Amino acid sequence: MKLSQFKFDLPLNLIAQHPTKRREDSRMMVVHRHSGQIENKHFRDILDYYEDKDVFVVNNTKVFPARMYGRKEKTGAKIEVFLLRELNKPNRLWDVIVDPARKIRVGNKLYFGEHDELVAEVIDNTTSRGRTIRFLWEGDDESFKQMLEFLGETPLPKYIKRKPDDEDKERYQTVYAKHEGAVAAPTAGLHFSRELIKRCEIKGVRFAEVTLHTGLGTFRPIEVEDLSKHKMDAEYYKIDETACNIVNQAKQRGNRICSIGTTTMRGLESSFTAQKLLKPSEGWTNIFIHPPYNFNIADSLVTNFHLPKTSLLIMVCAFAGYDLAMEAYKKAIKDKYRFFSYGDALLVV
Repeated sequence: MKLSQFKFDLPLNLIAQHPTKRREDSRMMVVHRHSGQIENKHFRDILDYYEDKDVFVVNNTKVFPARMYGRKEKTGAKIEVFLLRELNKPNRLWDVIVDPARKIRVGNKLYFGEHDELVAEVIDNTTSRGRTIRFLWEGDDESFKQMLEFLGETPLPKYIKRKPDDEDKERYQTVYAKHEGAVAAPTAGLHFSRELIKRCEIKGVRFAEVTLHTGLGTFRPIEVEDLSKHKMDAEYYKIDETACNIVNQAKQRGNRICSIGTTTMRGLESSFTAQKLLKPSEGWTNIFIHPPYNFNIADSLVTNFHLPKTSLLIMVCAFAGYDLAMEAYKKAIKDKYRFFSYGDALLVV
């Protein structure tokens, strides 16, 4: 398929700028793959579609405060530094994106904080905007982590046109986040409150946890018309034996497996056996799921409403079917569903 087939006109006022007051109060469109039926619900209604011993697979990655602002030595120019991943803990080496990039060269020093509490040196160029930097920090790992927490801010996507506040520290994070390493939230999971999870458990729905550290590559614009030529950035994932046992027992019983989010789905589709069972693994995945694609583990999907021509929308079309997914999006715009990270949910069953 071609990238241009995933273009649609999205009114900018439908991109949610704030979360709903309560997580589970977001709206939820339900799309039935086999009948083509489309329903308007709320996320709190999700249990109407699942039974005892069905499984929700969630991504327990945790977002860290990846966006920092520093000053360039001598000129004092303000520089945004977006932390991507730590390369080498003892040497405090990090892959970052800098903006404006034209001002930042190898050898430059960057100062962070009102009193220059943290200093970094640029040691390599990786891409046009990418750099490798070394933080000059003499304390231990815990104190360094605390300094990043103090100086960094919640990395809200650029489409959210406001500064992050204290509420975002909680709401741009799933309630089951455990393993720090993501620079973007696995947004489908943001709709679950602790109370809703408890209701799921009372009904007998089980939760299996996997980890996939969402990177900026998930949101990187696709620049090729032929989708088979697009290359995703690699993201770290881990699927342990406990998750595999929960999922595989449910599959063998004939219970439903719901992937909570596209990042979870990418993890699941990176680690299955010839018998279409989940297997334990750990590593880096750059899987790009686009139509046509046969899914191996999950038979339903919770996701948010995504922006045009993104890898996320393309995966939803692969799962729901292109025509039905695009019809659902047309309806979502007509019915004024909220889009993107803080937006409403789409359940495909």
